[in-house]
Amino acid sequence: MAYVQVENAVKYFSREDGTDMLVLDRVSFDTKEFGITCLLGPSGCGKSTLLNAISGLERLDQGRVEVISNHGSAPSHSPRLGYVFQDPRLLHWKSVEENLTFALKGMSIPHAEWSDRLRKYLEIVGLSEFRNQFPLYLSGGMRQRVGLARGLVIEPEVLLMDEPFSKLDQLTARRLREETLRICEHLKQSTVLVTHDVEEAAYMGDRIIILCARPAGIVDILENPLPPGARDVDDLQFIAFKKRLLQSVLKLMEKDEVPS
Repeated sequence: MAYVQVENAVKYFSREDGTDMLVLDRVSFDTKEFGITCLLGPSGCGKSTLLNAISGLERLDQGRVEVISNHGSAPSHSPRLGYVFQDPRLLHWKSVEENLTFALKGMSIPHAEWSDRLRKYLEIVGLSEFRNQFPLYLSGGMRQRVGLARGLVIEPEVLLMDEPFSKLDQLTARRLREETLRICEHLKQSTVLVTHDVEEAAYMGDRIIILCARPAGIVDILENPLPPGARDVDDLQFIAFKKRLLQSVLKLMEKDEVPS
């Protein structure tokens, strides 16, 4: 198993006028060894930048990010990370199965393992009968399932998810959240999920890290009192936790609106 450790992460972006804009301001946290850690904050606060720093797509100006595995010892190899994007980013000229094999090939997974992995993860996301279909002929929810299967098929040490349900209709998003939570719990998958949706964070997250508006800094870290199997969005306990989470976010917004 593995988890992510972030220490004093600082990131600047350059403006058009040549000045620097602080995006991440000394962010430090660690994720659960297995389970889902949610990064919750307003749009544009730097959540995706933080996720990209974890993935290695962005380099920090200060601080460090490390994936810790083997019960606390740093791995000698580069950690294997899966990434599920906001848009599925599928290759539309390749079938569902070919999109997954493209990921397997890119991560140098031995060819002898491909068949078993394809069968396993297409079955997990409920797309076995669509393995030869092309993405353009699938619904938005099904394409997002393909993106999830592509992230899982490489069997990553950590799965990164950047608002993967935000562009789906409410009913499809709700169903996919339920399925993703079930999958991550079944696989004991260590996952980092970016969201600005309070209910999504309360439902998906085992640990919720609340970030303030840019520059992003950690305001609070909450542990979900409900285990994944006991999270019913209509249950009074869930509603109480969601309300607590929402109050934390609203207090943060009030502070941001106070003139300096």
